[in-house]
Amino acid sequence: MARSRKPFLMRASPGLMAAVERLAAAELRSVNAQVETLLREALARRGVIPPEDPPPADDSKDDA
Repeated sequence: MARSRKPFLMRASPGLMAAVERLAAAELRSVNAQVETLLREALARRGVIPPEDPPPADDSKDDA
């Protein structure tokens, strides 16, 4: 199951987006994944740790 994401719109200068696109290509990531990685790294540098994504539910177990 895919992790849930909160969609949002973001405005950025063309030069900034071009730099993110180049970095994403170099690191074999999508632009979206690259932006998320950069945000997580910036938060970590500031000492703000985002909550971990919950693990996906395992629907294969039957506790009945």
